[in-house]
Amino acid sequence: MNGIILYGTCYGSAKQYADELSRRSGLLSVSYEDAGDLSAYDRIVYIGSLYAGGVLGMAVTLGKLADWQSKQIVIATVGLADNENEENTQNIRKGMQRQLPAGMMEHAKLVHLRGGIDYSRLNMKHKVMMGLLYRKAKNLPPEKKTAEVRAMIDTYNQGVDFVDLSRVDELL
Repeated sequence: MNGIILYGTCYGSAKQYADELSRRSGLLSVSYEDAGDLSAYDRIVYIGSLYAGGVLGMAVTLGKLADWQSKQIVIATVGLADNENEENTQNIRKGMQRQLPAGMMEHAKLVHLRGGIDYSRLNMKHKVMMGLLYRKAKNLPPEKKTAEVRAMIDTYNQGVDFVDLSRVDELL
């Protein structure tokens, strides 16, 4: 079975997972932007960072697969939210459902991984966006603050790294 690892990342966490999976599996790892035609691959692993309720590059990359039903597809999301929290994973999956062709999510193996954030490395657009989200989240009444919202408030303007490369085994 021939396969490829694709990743979508702005700041590197998804690439860390992709590079480690490539090292362990021997499969080629490339950015989704450089993926090209995927029809020759039987197995496609997509590792994408979560941004604004979606998985970076996933819709563009997997949405153009005409014969996805005949392929083994693994999708891993990488985000700050605690993936052990069911509410967080449900929210992630709702966003994924909007990005994928009907039926693909049920066909694929899904894994949710944690990433990191370093506010000092964010580009201006992301700094502004995170600042607005933070102010909105901070002003929510306590009963409306989900675990994801509380985590964002707690880590705002800091550098945190939740990358756990031992979880790559789940993608093999």
